[in-house]
Amino acid sequence: MPEIRPIRNNDDLTVTLARIDALWGAEHNTPDGDEFDILCALVEHYETQFHPNRPMEPVELLLQHMEGAGKVPADLANLFGSQSDALEVLDRKRALTVDMIHKLSSVWRIPADCLVTPYHVGAPQ
Repeated sequence: MPEIRPIRNNDDLTVTLARIDALWGAEHNTPDGDEFDILCALVEHYETQFHPNRPMEPVELLLQHMEGAGKVPADLANLFGSQSDALEVLDRKRALTVDMIHKLSSVWRIPADCLVTPYHVGAPQ
């Protein structure tokens, strides 16, 4: 198991999220599974400490995930199968569809329950 370090800033968070992504699906009660559980607890602690009680709307969560995972809009376009759909979602001109949420959850492992929260779509008011 690599040395586990505290998360003190966004750079630490990015590294930890990348490692979590690499460990995704690790068997429970194995060294990789234990590392995964510990890193998830560290991320949860960091988020609670530095971003308390602030619910994140789906597009904000998606953007944060993309930044942390080193993904760009073209990656989202590949996932959705449409560049215009990806850009419209990121620009909040189009709401996430059930199919998009399913792909984000199953392929990028973003929890679907975090993506179904209603959010404003369209021109700013």
